[in-house]
Amino acid sequence: MSRAADLPPPPARRLLLKGALAAGALAAATPAVTHAAGPAAPAARPKAAPYVNPLVRNRADPHITRHTDGFYYFTATAPEYDRIVLRRSRTLNGLGAAAESVIWRAHPTGDMGAHIWAPEMHRVDGKWYIYFAAAPAEDVWAIRIWVLENAHANPFRGTWVEKGQIKTAWETFSLDATTFAHRGTRYLAWAQHEPGMDNNTAIWLSEMADPWTLTGPQVRLSTPEYDWERIGYKVNEGPYVLHRNGRLFMTYSASATDANYCMGLLTADEDGDLMDPASWAKSPVPVFTSNDTTKQYGPGHSCFTVAEDGRTDVLVYHARQYKEISGDPLNDPNRHTRVQTLGWKADGTPDFGVPVADGAAGKGV
Repeated sequence: MSRAADLPPPPARRLLLKGALAAGALAAATPAVTHAAGPAAPAARPKAAPYVNPLVRNRADPHITRHTDGFYYFTATAPEYDRIVLRRSRTLNGLGAAAESVIWRAHPTGDMGAHIWAPEMHRVDGKWYIYFAAAPAEDVWAIRIWVLENAHANPFRGTWVEKGQIKTAWETFSLDATTFAHRGTRYLAWAQHEPGMDNNTAIWLSEMADPWTLTGPQVRLSTPEYDWERIGYKVNEGPYVLHRNGRLFMTYSASATDANYCMGLLTADEDGDLMDPASWAKSPVPVFTSNDTTKQYGPGHSCFTVAEDGRTDVLVYHARQYKEISGDPLNDPNRHTRVQTLGWKADGTPDFGVPVADGAAGKGV
């Protein structure tokens, strides 16, 4: 989801949620987490049921991570753009019916008061961190990246502390932060508008001094240059990294958030200098797009997790079930979280396939 301050005026804070199944705040109390060295697959594990899509309705920009305690943790954008939610389950399918807790709410005034977008929860150095986008209540398109921290082992408990804004090179429209570590160095990738550039957002990368501080410099990895990245809005956003087969694969999303929304791919050798933009090769064509046969439109803002077998890669993304949208797509709440098995080609690169149809689809384990 992307806009810049000089683009059309914002929608009303209270959206008219067409057909929304907006989830309210549920009880935050959950059983204590028992930590284990890691989920171990039994010798004879029964085959899991196929994934049932949509997995979670009315939740866009999904992030699912499987922790060493054996739980899948889920967070995503709520269509009211006013809170951060969290679910957990021991199975991916179980996230759809899992209780949802509100772990943080937008401020009534000032910073972090509007457009609470695209949260991601990561475990870094024994603590939980949530990266998300937010704007001041009085200036709702002045969107920046913010960080929450929770030192408790159970992210449903403890206190979520506001660590502040991640300071980048410019005070410009920025969002969709993700973090990953590679060979002892932690990185932040995100989307931001560069002053003087003819685009809404490009993809940026920086090393980190700690989970909320960049060390600099920040380098631009990708800017919307192809026609398929510039429909409606000139957007590269929502980066996410998967390390497999001697390479790092960074997916990102492009164009407006309607049926034109799609995914691109950057690829770097694991031995390369990740801070050198020349180390990243960009696919000239989108790798995941709308599909009329399966009736899935605007797939994007992806992340990756692993199936219950601990081996099978799973693609997580959102999409709508129709392409015709009345008004601003950001006012339409029906982007649903979906999952499907990620395939791999003989050359070791990901095979995204097409967004699967609703119902039991993809593969379990």
